[in-house]
Amino acid sequence: MQVFLQTIIGGVSLGAVYALVALGFSLVYRTMGLVNFAHGNVVTVGAYLASTFYLTSKLPFALAMVIAIAVTGAIGLVIERVLRPLENRDFDLMLIGTIGFGIVLDALVIAIWGATGRAVPSPVQTEPIDLLGLRIRTYDLVVLAIAAAATVLLVLFLSRTKRGAAMQAVAMDHEAATAVGIHVGRSNAIAFMIGAGLAALAGGLVGPLLYVSPALGGALGIKGFAAAILGGFGSIPGAIVGGLAIGVLDSFTAGHFQGYSELVTFIVFTVIIMVRPTGVFGERTVNRA
Repeated sequence: MQVFLQTIIGGVSLGAVYALVALGFSLVYRTMGLVNFAHGNVVTVGAYLASTFYLTSKLPFALAMVIAIAVTGAIGLVIERVLRPLENRDFDLMLIGTIGFGIVLDALVIAIWGATGRAVPSPVQTEPIDLLGLRIRTYDLVVLAIAAAATVLLVLFLSRTKRGAAMQAVAMDHEAATAVGIHVGRSNAIAFMIGAGLAALAGGLVGPLLYVSPALGGALGIKGFAAAILGGFGSIPGAIVGGLAIGVLDSFTAGHFQGYSELVTFIVFTVIIMVRPTGVFGERTVNRA
């Protein structure tokens, strides 16, 4: 039982990071009906930026994270602005465009930081907490707290602000939103900006847990994408549940199927999706012009 609980604790902290990535995917999809295939690459950029400001510039970890989020948020705005002319012309080209941006970001990461990775020390140097025989890393609790706070702020933004309500309206019906005077392009830009910021937050937080390398975003992007699908693509609660579920499943398979953990994780994921194709919270239908 102790090993079981310890595995869950380890999986939940990583699952919180997957949930942040899944939230970025879902936010853009529910607003635009677009899957942003550059999202994983933005995670990589955010991880490298946060680690550079933290390790090289010697900034406090929290400040390094804030700067990384701001820079990647700007990258999200650039991506949306370049893709905007294609929105009402060829939606398939927008999908291809996100793939192209991902390739460009990947090349920039290697050109700036090189192909080798870097280890990021934990910003929390306190000893693990002993609770009923379980050892909980303090940084795991920090990750959970930050991820929870980011999720709450996102939900409050979407439900309590005028701009969030406008984004909700755009998500339900682009034509109707335009008819009542809502600036659809601005809502799409904000969705991309927030999604990129969430990607940077996930990348920065996962640095001390994993190894920051050019391949990091690909791994997190796939897990986050799977989490979004598992929860129901476009669903905010689904992204959270899916992320935590993938994290715990990943932790169990790593402990019992060493060397095959990724394969076992996605086999289980595939079986679940075959049973419930729309995910836990169902698939949100996005009406497009």
